[in-house]
Amino acid sequence: MDERSDQELIELTRGGETAAFDLLVRRYQERLVHSLEHLLSSREDALDIAQQAFLLAWRKLSSYRGESSFYSWLYRIAVNAAASHFRRPTVSAGSLDQLHDVGGIELSDRRVPSGPGQSLEQDEEIQRVRQALQQVTEEFRQPLILREIEGFSYEQIAEILGIPSGTVRSRIFRARQELMERLDRDRRADAD
Repeated sequence: MDERSDQELIELTRGGETAAFDLLVRRYQERLVHSLEHLLSSREDALDIAQQAFLLAWRKLSSYRGESSFYSWLYRIAVNAAASHFRRPTVSAGSLDQLHDVGGIELSDRRVPSGPGQSLEQDEEIQRVRQALQQVTEEFRQPLILREIEGFSYEQIAEILGIPSGTVRSRIFRARQELMERLDRDRRADAD
């Protein structure tokens, strides 16, 4: 792997060395595709959007000022590209397994199920959470996914979405509230 920093590769690319940008693509392609899969629920869509994001990044590289990490800047381009193609990004089946704690619900209980019944119950709970999360307002769902699944800091999410850090915190709080309300409603409906 090339040891040069992102900034060095960016400067080389700006200077006309296209191979330097290829190194950036190789460095971040899989991470970007994986991140986009969580938003789009489709590897094919994620691959398409990632390709589009890298192309846009190549074209806009002169506008990159280095105020955020290259990956944060690239991810923001990708999210904007996805938003222009898809109205409601969804969460993939596997991504909720990574969601650690949403409003007090522990989803990543790593205990080995004691039997097929317990495994089935865990699968059903994950499915309930997945469905409820997909119903959360997109404005709130996106920051929650970036925080809880992707592991971005509040500041990084603010950079990616182009909103103040306080707004990020507020939207994540609202997303958790909305998710909990939906799950409570679903549980009450199941009990009836």
